[in-house]
Amino acid sequence: MTFLRELLAVIVGVFVSVFIMFMVLIAIGTALGSSFSDDEQIKVKANSVLVLKLEDVIKDYAPKSSDPFDQIFGFGEDKMGLNDMINAIENAKYDDNILGISIETMQVQAGIAQTQALRDKLFEFKESGKFVTAFADVYDQKNYYLSSVADSIYVNPVGGIDFKGLSSEILYFKDFQDKYGIKLEVIRHGKYKSAVEPFLANEMSDSNREQTQSFLSSIWSVLVKDIGESRNKTNQEINHIADELLARNPKLAIENNMITNELYKDQYKEILGKLASLENSKDLNAISLSDYISSGKWRLKSTSKNRIAVIYAQGEIKYGKGDEKYIGQELIIKALRKARKASNVKAIVLRVNSPGGSALASDIIWRELELTKAEKPLVVSMGNLAASGGYYISCNANKIVAEPTTITGSIGVFGAVPNASELAGRIGINAEQIGTNKQSVGYSIFEPITDSFYNVTKEGVEQVYTTFVGKVAAGRNMSFAQVDSIAQGRVWTGKEAVKNGLVDELGSLDDAIAIAAKLAEVDDYRVRNYPDYKKDIKDMFKGPFASVKESVLKEEIGAENYGIYKKLKQISEIKGVQTRVPFLMEIK
Repeated sequence: MTFLRELLAVIVGVFVSVFIMFMVLIAIGTALGSSFSDDEQIKVKANSVLVLKLEDVIKDYAPKSSDPFDQIFGFGEDKMGLNDMINAIENAKYDDNILGISIETMQVQAGIAQTQALRDKLFEFKESGKFVTAFADVYDQKNYYLSSVADSIYVNPVGGIDFKGLSSEILYFKDFQDKYGIKLEVIRHGKYKSAVEPFLANEMSDSNREQTQSFLSSIWSVLVKDIGESRNKTNQEINHIADELLARNPKLAIENNMITNELYKDQYKEILGKLASLENSKDLNAISLSDYISSGKWRLKSTSKNRIAVIYAQGEIKYGKGDEKYIGQELIIKALRKARKASNVKAIVLRVNSPGGSALASDIIWRELELTKAEKPLVVSMGNLAASGGYYISCNANKIVAEPTTITGSIGVFGAVPNASELAGRIGINAEQIGTNKQSVGYSIFEPITDSFYNVTKEGVEQVYTTFVGKVAAGRNMSFAQVDSIAQGRVWTGKEAVKNGLVDELGSLDDAIAIAAKLAEVDDYRVRNYPDYKKDIKDMFKGPFASVKESVLKEEIGAENYGIYKKLKQISEIKGVQTRVPFLMEIK
């Protein structure tokens, strides 16, 4: 009987395995077929307007998923690559089928620096002589900043513009920790290292208030200048409108020249037809930016054999492999070595969009970049964030280029461990430790932090800080004292960082690529993107379930609360000494 049960189990197991492999092969075949046929399926018709809805998350680099389940069942995150978007708009300038661009987005799911890069490219498109116009039922500040580049801006008659200036909200947890007996023990270097301040106090310190006010004002000044130039207004006029909320409804917004007019969507479509010089607006064809990219317009055509490698380092820095969502030293090192060995790659651009993270992983990446720089020109392009660990992996480049609104610097270090000793005592839990040597027991979450553990950790934090500052000093050709004076964990914008020497110049990724080509002394080149994100077969099975869990959580608790949940989860996963910017800071 036992034999029969075991035999039946084996037969069922084999059947299930064969069925799963069959489904995987079908999935892979479908995905491959889809990837080959996308460019052929979507055609750009004559008399088309390129429509920017921007509903998906915008990442610097978002290649198609290698997971067939993502492509077939839609488990993957809806996202667009900024690099593809920029290239598509560049191609649209010379595409006779594209008459103009219509911005019709309600929300821009991108950072401010990414939004600025997109806006700059739209400005270039407009200079080609084609029209750019915008419509929304309601504009938030980021959407309005992007849309302000348009020749004309329209809003729903019952809509308005949320235009009031930038602010930042930071959550503080000290009283919460005291109340419930669970806290984060913190050892840090840097008076501005505000990443852990919410766990040490219940209100903002003067130093953190100083740096936050400084970078918010710096970013706002860039937005004000760009909007003022597009709307023919002075900085003072733009600030007055923000202070007095003079764009809060369509009538006020029109009166203060923040929008062109109020109208409904069907009326806006008629305007698009007139802009396209068509007798009947129904003859106008609309193609979304995502479809335009899928038609093959994400490529910039070139016959050159020379390559400039762009290696994307995006996300939190963690020790390990790395993927599309986080930076691991293994994936970045693999990409650097591949680009280094390729004879047709003449220079390398590291595109950094990271708040930092593991000090160890950052240092390992730094070393590989040092080896790379010895063989080929290395330029860093900074996106929304290149701070703390993100700056660590940037500091030894031949040139550093940042957007004016990039958040960078934050040269500081901390260590943090959770502690529940007070909670354990309250609920009657007592942990006893036994060891063979004086330090063998180490740290316990159920016991108060000891002076010995604190001192050893503090020593490690100080050592990493000294190493960090020393490497910045060497990379930027500054003295240790000069770097230390602008370090201490302080955050700077790209605009400020140019003045204090942490950044060489302001510019986009395209500017950084041009600089890299100049250093390599090549005039004609193509861009090769790295890394290649490939999943193991076991990861392909994990992906769908993780994506479903994320979707359910988002729907149940809301996108904003889910963002807080993700940040708290990041805190719980801290391992080792950290070089990173605040977890719970939002710019609104």
